[in-house]
Amino acid sequence: MAEERRGAWFGFGFCGFGQALGSGGGRQVHSPEPLRAPGAGLDVCRVSASWSYTAFVTRERPPSGAIPTPALGACPAPSPASSPPPAGGGGQVELSGFAVGAVGGCRDAWASEELLVVLRAGPGPGAGTELQAWAPGSALRGEPLWAQTVPEAEREDGPGGDETQAGPLPLLPCARAYVSPRPPFYRPLAPTLRARRLELGAEHALLLDAAGQVFSWGGGRHGQLGHGTLEAEPEPRLLQALQGLTMAEVAAGGWHSLCVSEAGDIYIWGWNESGQLALPTKSLAEDGKTTSEASGLNEDGSEVKRVAGGEDGAPTPFIAVQPFPALLDLPLGSDAVKASCGSRHTAVVTRTGELYTWGWGKYGQLGHKDTTSLDRPCRVKYFVDKQLQVRTVSCGPWNTYVYAVEKEKS
Repeated sequence: MAEERRGAWFGFGFCGFGQALGSGGGRQVHSPEPLRAPGAGLDVCRVSASWSYTAFVTRERPPSGAIPTPALGACPAPSPASSPPPAGGGGQVELSGFAVGAVGGCRDAWASEELLVVLRAGPGPGAGTELQAWAPGSALRGEPLWAQTVPEAEREDGPGGDETQAGPLPLLPCARAYVSPRPPFYRPLAPTLRARRLELGAEHALLLDAAGQVFSWGGGRHGQLGHGTLEAEPEPRLLQALQGLTMAEVAAGGWHSLCVSEAGDIYIWGWNESGQLALPTKSLAEDGKTTSEASGLNEDGSEVKRVAGGEDGAPTPFIAVQPFPALLDLPLGSDAVKASCGSRHTAVVTRTGELYTWGWGKYGQLGHKDTTSLDRPCRVKYFVDKQLQVRTVSCGPWNTYVYAVEKEKS
């Protein structure tokens, strides 16, 4: 049996509220740095970042033979490879940033500015799982704002094996409901949806079902629903443009959306104000001084602004809104396996363990050692230079967290 490679979490981007992000120095981190451990003796297995604070889901240190975790001021020793939250409920949630505090007996957590949602093991065998919603500033003390017992998932076999199990919060373990940061907080889903994963943007929701189909609903004024219009959808609606394609991942940004197919292809749509769709955008044009401007629609329905000033004198098309899914190719023909979206930036992990980022970079959340915004995918060189393979990525609105392991020695 091959020896399990060791890895660690890294962070970069906005940390103006004191979030544990790399070394934690200053208000922003421009390049990946090893994450300071949020609690001694605990390994992080999931990160959920909101704007002003971050929630770390951890699992307990084994009772014997464990490697001590360094103090907060030091970089942590590599921890075992990332795995799903513990099934038994012995983990913890640690908060860092504007909201602080910790609570034990946790299986998962999901952070937003309005609510901190925690899944905790029930009080006894067969008691199910308790869903708790806390005010982020409560320091997880006293009583939650509300609590509800939720049943466990009814597991179903599917083409992806274990991958068809219900994903992390905000989708509940039963896969029949999800939690929203705004009332009503507990929102049921139609059983026919067979939800596998659910992602929430600022105004919209994306759902991936067990068959690999994608549904979207909510606000659509930036094209983030992918139905070809800017209209809102009150109920989950199947993305017709992706029918016949089996999707493996979905990610919702503030006002843009992305999914990854089982074949490793990326489809992206919505708002492109900061280049988060990796399509040409006016705000990132080298010369912001333009003499003429006109608007129109492409054949695929995307809104286009044409601005004079191209190299050959012809108008240069800039995509403001892309209301249909657009196929995006990564450099070198790389296949994607994981993705996450921030408010206006996007991050993708490839099959070979490389990280590509693009979009808004004002706080260093792209990890390229600067604050430049990009409208094209760019590989984060830090992990290549350090001989690390990226396993997963989790974007906050203005920052990015990454889990990476040491590359196999040839």
